[in-house]
Amino acid sequence: MSTIQITKPKVEISPSILDEIKTQVYEAGQVVIHFVYQNEDFWIGSKIRIWPSSYLYDKGSAHISELVHCENIVQAPMWQEVTFGTKCYFTLIFTGLPRDCSTFDFIEDCGGEGGGFEVLDVARNESDIYYFKIY
Repeated sequence: MSTIQITKPKVEISPSILDEIKTQVYEAGQVVIHFVYQNEDFWIGSKIRIWPSSYLYDKGSAHISELVHCENIVQAPMWQEVTFGTKCYFTLIFTGLPRDCSTFDFIEDCGGEGGGFEVLDVARNESDIYYFKIY
């Protein structure tokens, strides 16, 4: 499974929900990561989920930001099917990173099952909102 950082994709989210998320991020110092998962390899379909043990690791300190909310993806142990050729858009919200953090890793710890999502060496931006494509 590969991951690339992408520019802001076209994602259909209610404007009222977007405003609420932006306000929460600003007030609470949260980190928002939008993902698009595209099933390009498994013609019989694939299944995805997110483990609550998904974290952001500050590369410059021992700080770990915890997952506080997810949208449009199920949490383990449940599975969500993504049929061949389709995309699944989902959002993860984490507790804030330290002010001096410049680079972080996103790692989904699957309790030894393997196959977790990973995005390494993410350069931090001013908005703390990120977009990634997983394929």
